[in-house]
Amino acid sequence: MIRGIRGATTVENNEQDEIISRSLEMMHAIIKANQLEAEDIVSVYFTVTEDVTDTFPAKSLRQIDGWTYVPVMCMKEIPVPGSLKKCIRVMVTARTDKKQSEIQHVYHHQAVQLRPDLKS
Repeated sequence: MIRGIRGATTVENNEQDEIISRSLEMMHAIIKANQLEAEDIVSVYFTVTEDVTDTFPAKSLRQIDGWTYVPVMCMKEIPVPGSLKKCIRVMVTARTDKKQSEIQHVYHHQAVQLRPDLKS
């Protein structure tokens, strides 16, 4: 079965090191919570708000052993008025035997307000 796994985080500063470290922190949490292996990943899509421009959050995946060949892409989030600023979102599609209700979505830092119904 193919499942989507969501995550989001925020940065305080539009700086490469922080964008990479927060993205990596989020991805490690998604991987651990859902017992993912690189071979199970179909693709990973990151989006960023228009105030996150210093680097691609996808670079964070290249720091994870075994994730060299995972397809990954970055895109700009729709600039909805009043939406959360300095936000990095991710959609991981993966092969898994987990039921949809067993998938653990991860929301860190200010992004916890996006889905308070999903505790990560």
